[in-house]
Amino acid sequence: MKVVAFNGSPRKDGNTAILIETLFTELRPQGIQTELVQLGDKPLHGCIACEKCMQNRDRRCVVQTDAANEYIEKMLAADAIVLGSPSYFQGLTAEMKALIDRTGYVARANRRMFKDKLGAAIATQRRTGAVHVVDAICRFLMANQMIVVGRAVGVGMDKGDVEKDREGMELARSLGRRMAGLLEKLRG
Repeated sequence: MKVVAFNGSPRKDGNTAILIETLFTELRPQGIQTELVQLGDKPLHGCIACEKCMQNRDRRCVVQTDAANEYIEKMLAADAIVLGSPSYFQGLTAEMKALIDRTGYVARANRRMFKDKLGAAIATQRRTGAVHVVDAICRFLMANQMIVVGRAVGVGMDKGDVEKDREGMELARSLGRRMAGLLEKLRG
């Protein structure tokens, strides 16, 4: 079993990555492979609405100049997908929005190719906006007919602040335990 998580924060190892890694600490002892993808590491552009994915139906985006197809392959190879984003002006980061749009259109064009995979949302915020982030991620998961395991939200501004948010850290651990349990049942 494998879980891939996408960190939509431009801060590579910031609060969102910390929450994702906390979730992973509940998966690894169960023998579940984990992979953290930092969206800020490679270029990823928004959808250009060319609709070629609807014509080609080949599980790929026709735009080949960025990491979208690499990320699609990672999602297809995983049993569960975690999407994490800090709140930027009450919403997703541009990086996470680009991932959702690009992979979502290709998935829809290919008979909801992420259908029945597990999915979860991670959000971080300074003061507000996490509800909108979780909502946008969960709408992506549900639109793709995925099984929504849940969400974890943490509060922090500077790198590492989320570790002081005991409730947020426990939400991430609890989400990890729930995901591990569901993956075990699917393995069954």
